[in-house]
Amino acid sequence: MRKYRRFGVAVLAVVALVSAGCAQGTNDRAARQVSPPADTWELAGSMTASGPNGPRKGVPDAPLTAENGDGGVIDKLALNTIADVQDFWTKEYPAHFPGTFKPVTRFISWDAKAPRTQSVKFCKSDTYQVVNAAYCGGDHTIGWDRGVLLPKLVQKYGEMAVVMVLAHEYGHAIQGQARLAGLLTPPLVQEQQADCLGGVFLRHVAEGNSAHFTLNTTDGLNAVLGATVAVRDRDPNDPDNVHGSAFERVTAVQIGYTDGADGCKKITRKEIAQRRGNLPTTFEPGEEQAQLPVDAAALTSLSQALTKIFPVTRTPQFDYSGVGRGCSDGTVTRPVSYCPSANRIGTDVPALARRGGTMTDGDPLSAVVDGDYNAFVVFVSRYVLALQQDRKLSLTGAETAGLRTACLSGVVTTKLSEPGSDPHLSAGDLDEAVSGLLADGAAAADVNGKVVPSGYQRLEAFRTGVLDGESACLARFR
Repeated sequence: MRKYRRFGVAVLAVVALVSAGCAQGTNDRAARQVSPPADTWELAGSMTASGPNGPRKGVPDAPLTAENGDGGVIDKLALNTIADVQDFWTKEYPAHFPGTFKPVTRFISWDAKAPRTQSVKFCKSDTYQVVNAAYCGGDHTIGWDRGVLLPKLVQKYGEMAVVMVLAHEYGHAIQGQARLAGLLTPPLVQEQQADCLGGVFLRHVAEGNSAHFTLNTTDGLNAVLGATVAVRDRDPNDPDNVHGSAFERVTAVQIGYTDGADGCKKITRKEIAQRRGNLPTTFEPGEEQAQLPVDAAALTSLSQALTKIFPVTRTPQFDYSGVGRGCSDGTVTRPVSYCPSANRIGTDVPALARRGGTMTDGDPLSAVVDGDYNAFVVFVSRYVLALQQDRKLSLTGAETAGLRTACLSGVVTTKLSEPGSDPHLSAGDLDEAVSGLLADGAAAADVNGKVVPSGYQRLEAFRTGVLDGESACLARFR
């Protein structure tokens, strides 16, 4: 290995499915402080962690129609979504934006599997084999593929994934008339704003105020975020990528969910640049396919970096022979475990390496992001448990110690992106961490392996550490 090691990311081929969420014809970078109050999670209404999720039963369908629609389940799902989004912005728009709200009144549905003779025009383009959902600024319409894209989203992530996609598209319809974006606004800014506006509507649904849908804050919101991760920019060096990385997309959704429409107005080219800071956004020459091997040598290098980033009075013992058979004051966790009484971090290196290896099945809508940092961030999280032990902080409790651990792991992640860091973060590593946090949350576990069930909370804690730093972690997660 090179002396200057970099975590890497494997680039996946992806089909047109991931173009969902692109505006057609719609039209200012590290440390944005987006730290919501500690009680933001259960603020209002009937927001619930374990309640119902998805379409409400027994509610009449919205009196909307789509051109070229088939009147089937998918078209009804899309139109019910648009009706609820439209009702929401009809009420909320005047409180946040200038002018008079102009709702979208024309909707177009097509089947990407249909023969060319059955294709229609959307935004002056033929819909033959077009797997997409989009807003067209040229004629103020919204269109969707009912044959491939929306059914696959439902199959993979549930009906609420379609709600998020179309709430995002309606966000593009809001942008122009609200003067958030214009012809010269960079596409990435437009997409981040639309993600944010989608997040605003999700909060409305989660609080129980949507006529056709409900959203719980565990499985429901986890699935919506999974769909957001799936429809991400997968090749950081591709100039045509405009949606942002998984980390950026999740961040934008969370800004809207937490801060509301006023938070979305703050998303500009400058804000995105400040938020990105030193975080890598493109590959350096030669590193595009590079992955740092998850082995004892790499873990030793990482452990040395950790002790420099967060020095402790008693450096923990790093044991790469396994997680250990027991611990008198903690539960053994896999593939990495911290035992407070022994001040020992035990690692099952082969198991951790599997976590950093290939985990996807080729599904272009997979929310799983392969790569080494999905493994390394778990190792980082067990070290920050040792840090908390050194500072005499509690190591138990998923909502306190677990989320604080995820947050401090985010702090380390940012430190690893700074010039001269060895190992050094590469483009895509943040997305690998996001994927793991959303999937099982191992990097957000307390010393006993306890994890909050909400992927949103796990990601929000990690994001707080990445963007806001150590002091925010210690102040919020007590």
